[in-house]
Amino acid sequence: MSLHYPGIRIMIIRRTLSELRENHILPMLTELGSLAEYSESKKLFLFPNGSRITLGYMDSERDVLRYQGQEYDVIAIDEATQLTEYQFATLKACIRGTSQFPRRMYLTCNPGGVGHAWVKRLFVDRSFLPNEDPADYSFIPAKVYDNKILVNSDPDYIRQLESLPDTLRQAWLDGKWDVFEGQFFSEFSREIHVTKPFDTSSHPKHWAAMDYGFDMLAVIWMSCDSLGNIFAERELAVSGLTLSRAAELTSRLCDEKTAFIVASPDLWNRRQDSGLSGVEIMSATKDLPPLIKADNRRIIGWRFLRELLSSKGDGYASRLSIFENSTELIRCLPALLHDRKNPEDAASEPHAITHLPEALRYGIMAFMPEAETRAFKDDGFYSSFFSKKSEGSYADTILKF
Repeated sequence: MSLHYPGIRIMIIRRTLSELRENHILPMLTELGSLAEYSESKKLFLFPNGSRITLGYMDSERDVLRYQGQEYDVIAIDEATQLTEYQFATLKACIRGTSQFPRRMYLTCNPGGVGHAWVKRLFVDRSFLPNEDPADYSFIPAKVYDNKILVNSDPDYIRQLESLPDTLRQAWLDGKWDVFEGQFFSEFSREIHVTKPFDTSSHPKHWAAMDYGFDMLAVIWMSCDSLGNIFAERELAVSGLTLSRAAELTSRLCDEKTAFIVASPDLWNRRQDSGLSGVEIMSATKDLPPLIKADNRRIIGWRFLRELLSSKGDGYASRLSIFENSTELIRCLPALLHDRKNPEDAASEPHAITHLPEALRYGIMAFMPEAETRAFKDDGFYSSFFSKKSEGSYADTILKF
C-alpha cells in the first residue's frame, strides 16, 4: 500500500514497545530492506515516494495523548483486545485528512483481554450504539487451520494449542468469544442462563437493583418464585442522567409489584454542593419505591452470584435466569475479568461493562433464601442476615415482602 499510494500515512499499533519491536520493527527491517529508511528515534519507516509507516504503542490510557490530533489514512491495531475502548476511540478519531487515499482500520486479535467486550460487541455481536454505523464494521473470523503455511511448516503448533487449558483452548483454537482466559464468570452460558420472558406476576417477590453513576444508570428488575429461583427480568442502562432524572425514569418503569430498590451505598453520601445525599434527592421523586442500601461486600457477593449460576434450579437449568431482553446484562456479565491483584474479585475495568453486573450483585444480595446461606456459613454476615433489625436493614425489607 505504501508503494502503491505515494504519500499515504499508515500507523501500526501494539500495546507495549517491546511487543512492537519484536513483532513489527525487527521483521519489517528485514522485509523492507532498502525500500524504506527507518528512523529509530521517530519509530518511522519513510519511503522515497513520501509514504510513511509510523509504529506506536499504547501501554496505558495516558498514551493516547501522544496521538491526539494526528492524521492517518490507515491504522492497524495488532492484538486489539489488549486495548481499552477509549484507546480505540481515540485512534479511530485519527483516521482523517483531505487526500483521496482509502481510509480504514485493520484490527487483529484473539478473544480475551481488557478490550474483549468492545471488540465482541462491535464485530461479533454487532450491537451498535446510535452513533455507530454497522456498515463501518466487518468481522472476518480466521482459525489456525486457515493458515495453511503455518500448519504445514509447524504442525506442533496445533498440538500446543490443543494442550492449552480449556478456556484458552476454546478461545485460541476454536475461536469462541463467550469463553476466554481471565473471564470472571466462566460458568455463564447463554444456553443455560438466558431464557425467553414470561409472565412473573405470580411470583411472590419482586424488587429492583440500581448502580448509579453519571456515566451510567444501571437498573435491573428482579423476581423470585416460590421455589427460590431468581429471575433478572428487564434492565435499564442510560448514561448522562442527573440523580433526579435517574429517579424519574426509574420510577416510571417500576410497577406496583416492585417492593423496593436496593442501591449502591455511595448514594447515602452527602453532596458538598447541596448538603443532601443522593438518596434524599432521588427519594423526592413521586412513586419511586423505597431505596435500600446495598451490601457492597464484593467477594461474598460474587461468590453468591457464582453459586446461583452454577446451581441447577427447581424446574430450570440454573437458579438464576436472565430474560433475553436484558441484552446489556447478557453482554456485560460474561465480559467481566478477574482482578489482577485479587482473583476472587472482578476487575473494575473496563468500567463500561461493570455497572449492570454490580447492580445484579446488589440485587441477589438483597434476597438470599435460607438454604443458600449454608454454603457460606463461615461468614458471619450470612448467619445473622435474617436476624438484622437495624433501621433500613435488608432483613426488615425482605421480611415485609
